[in-house]
Amino acid sequence: MEALLSVLAQAAAEPIDLRPIGAGLAISVGAIGPGIGIGLLVAKALEALGRNPEAENAIRTNMILGIAFAEAIAIYALIVGVIIAFVL
Repeated sequence: MEALLSVLAQAAAEPIDLRPIGAGLAISVGAIGPGIGIGLLVAKALEALGRNPEAENAIRTNMILGIAFAEAIAIYALIVGVIIAFVL
């Protein structure tokens, strides 16, 4: 019992490093929005192609631009996570 108490006292005396948890949260929460956005964007593009196949080039171009912009936000979240993990 005394050994357990000494281990718990030693663990309580040392600070807990929360940087990995913060980095993981930043990356995971930052990737949820772009993931949902890309899924909705592709779904609506396919729906538009089904309704108007002649506009394929314009729809594809706009879809790729939208995916690139949404993916850029996920990359920002990744960079924030790396900064939290290794710099702060």
